[in-house]
Amino acid sequence: MERLQKVIASSGICSRRKAEELIKQGKVVVNGQIVRELGTKVSYADTIEVNGKNLNQEEKEYILLNKPRGVVTTTNDEYKRKTVLDLIETDKRLYPIGRLDYDTTGALILTNDGELANLLTHPKNHVDKTYIAKVKGLVNKSDILALRTGIKMDNYKTSKAGARIISYDKKTDTSIVEITIHEGKNHQVKNMFAAINHEVIKLKREKISFLNLKGLKSGEYRYLNIKEVKKLYNEAKKN
Repeated sequence: MERLQKVIASSGICSRRKAEELIKQGKVVVNGQIVRELGTKVSYADTIEVNGKNLNQEEKEYILLNKPRGVVTTTNDEYKRKTVLDLIETDKRLYPIGRLDYDTTGALILTNDGELANLLTHPKNHVDKTYIAKVKGLVNKSDILALRTGIKMDNYKTSKAGARIISYDKKTDTSIVEITIHEGKNHQVKNMFAAINHEVIKLKREKISFLNLKGLKSGEYRYLNIKEVKKLYNEAKKN
């Protein structure tokens, strides 16, 4: 059994706060009865209507995928390219939280829990994402300082990032850098390195919050357990 407003928010149709407003306004019906009391508990067996429309409830599913290169982060693709859903066997209507570029690899969460998706992607909730980037040129201390203090982009400045140099290959003139950000703007990591004159050659997301890719080869996935899901909720809500 879960609270009604959480179930509504988890469906992805609105935030929990909006769900609470709808309940107070008498726009939510459970098993044919209008419910106005916040905190009312419901189960997947209950029939819920919001604004006259039936709420399709599914058992929640949470998957951590090690996304390979050459796969698009979407539920379907107009160019018929392989999507992340093609890698997963499920009868649930999952969707990815956030996105990774076509040529970017690594950690990606897929779920049908709309509330968790909203929490993890909302700008105010500082959920860390750690990447390993292979870039052209020698990344020096001043470059790292720039990443740590924030990079000025076209119309905004990035938040402070965690950054450290892992290695430099003199033969290929490439650096390996670890960078941790909590924002999720389009192509952000690539654009941050471009702003300090280092082109990203390869990019892999190693971690989302406390979740890492240990034991997962490229293209493999695993289900998150209840403790991990609760910890993700707590991480997102603590900011």
